Amino acid sequence: MCNLYSVTTNIEAIRAFVRDMQVDFDTIGNLAPQTGIFPDYLAPIVRNFGDTRELTKVRWGMPSSSVALYEAAKKRAQKIEAKQGRSLSPEEFKRLVEMEPDGGTTNVRNTSSAHWKRWLTPEFRCVVPFTSFSEFNREEGGDIWFAFDDTRPLAFFAGIWAPQWTSVRKIKEGTVTTDLFAFLTAEANAEVGAIHPKAMPVILRTPEEVETWMTAPWEVAKGLQRALPDGVLQIISRGFKEDPPPPDEPDTEPSLF
Repeated sequence: MCNLYSVTTNIEAIRAFVRDMQVDFDTIGNLAPQTGIFPDYLAPIVRNFGDTRELTKVRWGMPSSSVALYEAAKKRAQKIEAKQGRSLSPEEFKRLVEMEPDGGTTNVRNTSSAHWKRWLTPEFRCVVPFTSFSEFNREEGGDIWFAFDDTRPLAFFAGIWAPQWTSVRKIKEGTVTTDLFAFLTAEANAEVGAIHPKAMPVILRTPEEVETWMTAPWEVAKGLQRALPDGVLQIISRGFKEDPPPPDEPDTEPSLF
């Protein structure tokens, strides 16, 4: 499961990949580098938005299924009942389900699930720019960062987004209504599989693949839910919670004094 990635590119590089793209400068600003994007962070996506395509920032983590939230609420109810020595009333349990925190689902694999099918049409598709991504493996050094090479060229995850979803993301935050996104995963290729055998993100490498993902019927677009060929990714760093710049690239401006 990919729960950490970075994007250190610019608006024009994204525009070169994605046709007819508008920019929501209120959320994007000058697209400052994000060297560590974690679940529930705001992150840039290019989404189909009405009759346009829009580069904007959206919260990472699609709504979890009602079944998952119900089961989580049941476990919470059991702990409360054990602590208080009484059974919760139906009204109390209903309220518990309504307030069950949903941090969101960051990676989507089972696209045949009824929960995800509603967001697979082009209206709800997006692409997520990235320059490197991490899979965690304690034995291999912790966070293992992958990119196409040390220069970290731009590519995109194939994603979906949900508009104005109302839920409790964090207990302290309460009920919020916000746009959400996640990206798809597939079987891992050789490089990623050696670190994380279960899955890797679905990656789009060309403007043509981006266009297919954003516009094609699902019967065509689902063909992109596949692993990259072996040999096209490499490990670029290990053990960092944020992807550090290459050794020959200073992370600060040179001093004039």
